Amino acid sequence: MDYAIYMIDVDGTVRSWNSGAERLKGYSADEIIGKSFSLFYPPEDRAKELPQTALKIAAETGRFSSEGWRVRKDGTRFWALVVVDAIRDEQGQVIGFAKVTRDITERQQAHNDLLESERRYRRLIEAVVDYAIFQLDPAGNITTWNPGAQRIKGYDPDEIIGQHFSRFYTPEDIQTGVPKRALAEAAKLGRFEAEGWRVRKDSSRFWASVVIDRITDEAGELVGFAKVTRDVTERKQAQDELQRTQQQLAASQKLEAVGQLSGGIAHDFNNLLMIVLGNLETAERNSRGLTNSTNLQRALANAKRGAQRAAALTSRLLAFSRRQALDPQPINLNIFLNGLQEFLQRTLGERIEVQTVGSAGLWSIEADTNHLESAIINLGINARDAMPDGGKLTVEAMNVLADEDYCRVNPELSPGHYVIVCVTDTGTGMTADVLNHAFEPFFTTKELGQGTGLGLSQVYGFVKQSGGHVKIYSEVGQGTSIRMYFPRYHGDARPAEGNADEFRPEGEKLETILVVEDDTDLRAYVSELLRDLNYRVVVASSAQAALTILLQEEPKVDLVLTDVVMPGINGREMGRRAQQIRPGIKILYMTGYSRNAVVHQGRLDEGVELLEKPISQAKLAFRVREMLDRLDQY
Repeated sequence: MDYAIYMIDVDGTVRSWNSGAERLKGYSADEIIGKSFSLFYPPEDRAKELPQTALKIAAETGRFSSEGWRVRKDGTRFWALVVVDAIRDEQGQVIGFAKVTRDITERQQAHNDLLESERRYRRLIEAVVDYAIFQLDPAGNITTWNPGAQRIKGYDPDEIIGQHFSRFYTPEDIQTGVPKRALAEAAKLGRFEAEGWRVRKDSSRFWASVVIDRITDEAGELVGFAKVTRDVTERKQAQDELQRTQQQLAASQKLEAVGQLSGGIAHDFNNLLMIVLGNLETAERNSRGLTNSTNLQRALANAKRGAQRAAALTSRLLAFSRRQALDPQPINLNIFLNGLQEFLQRTLGERIEVQTVGSAGLWSIEADTNHLESAIINLGINARDAMPDGGKLTVEAMNVLADEDYCRVNPELSPGHYVIVCVTDTGTGMTADVLNHAFEPFFTTKELGQGTGLGLSQVYGFVKQSGGHVKIYSEVGQGTSIRMYFPRYHGDARPAEGNADEFRPEGEKLETILVVEDDTDLRAYVSELLRDLNYRVVVASSAQAALTILLQEEPKVDLVLTDVVMPGINGREMGRRAQQIRPGIKILYMTGYSRNAVVHQGRLDEGVELLEKPISQAKLAFRVREMLDRLDQY
């Protein structure tokens, strides 16, 4: 039997004993009948007189029931469910008690295990401070709150328990019903997961990773939700920064690819333009002696202007592709900007107020003076077009330190000291879409025929080739600010040398020039021009052919005029070998596109003399004469 059933006197003496009592408590009937039932209580309960209290309550109320530890004959304990019923005679007097005891140790152990499990779970939840872990009732009201929730969201438990969980959501999310949809999805599917902005007690926002799990009872009915929130703001910031960097690198790679294409086109185009311009100059010069040549002169002048505009266009393509040959010189920007203001004002007109601003202690930079001036003028013209009703243009220079944080966001720039040349206008500004395409060649917001779309591309290529960086800041209606970052130069600035006058000095028929050019038409034109200038000319269609000529004793060659980009051995390598074959021989290079053969790190290689195609007859004549006269000095 599972129950100990026995009778006791009013004083607690055992008077009967069933087999269940014998099995449960270990005593035989002979051993226990006549003894007090208090033997079954542990000493601490007897000291508290719990047996007497049980009988007193049973006598007064008719029944006593409780749970507690009881002791078997062998001293072992068990958890007992006890019921004591009073037995009365016909007059209602208590004459004894019926006592039933049941061993419920296993049930109590299970209960204790459950309580301990719950305590362990509670301790675990309370120990977690990196996660907000709390529970909601079916309506979304908060019922529990762990220390992690308090740390992340800022509320004490007594402030938030009983409140609706939607108060953690942003106003825009509440307006669009995000909290309601989250609970509905968790109730239907068992779980809801998402990331988004959440609001702390102090109204600050953080990026949260959220999980809501459904809680059901044994019948499968919804009784609430368990919600876990983690602050992942730092991870999101890192991801956003990585995405920005990837976008900038993708844009840079796109510009680089377009630059390579445009540079290749410029090389061939410059060869053609040199032939066109050269022959137009020849025709223009020869027609001056003809009678009634006014119309012809006008036509030739118009054709020449068109070719020169094409040459300027090609030059801008080369600037964008970073294939132009720069001649960097140290520049004192305070002096440079001071001299540029008057020219800028004349160029932009009276409706634009031009102001140039230097800085005390401004560092020097090293850049090509002519190209820097062209870049600022380009930006000034763009700014003027953005200010049709007039406005203000400010050109300002200042020192700046690019730290690690800035360079992470702008990976093309290395940490260090830079000088910013900032060109700012008060014009119409740019939309975000225009900003994304601003540096792309041929992209323009101007009407057809009003612009080539190469102004900013030229600036971009020049600054990049100078080792710097360009950033545009603009908002519609708020104007535009373009910042050119140039590396600090740690030497003394000196003024750049002026350009040579344009004239055509001739040779003396005793000087021989070796012309090396793979383009047949251009080779013929240059050779004819040099012969017209009274030089003896030897031609070669390739570097190999030129070296073969130089290996022979005759003819004597005073100057090698060579293209840079040629199939097989390029012009630069040919020049090196030529100087090994004939030490002291002078080399004058021509290029329409250098491909880094004579330009490295944005500067012309030391000792290299270079002409950029298309080359005017006067300039070619002057440089050839200059090189030959330099030979005479040795």
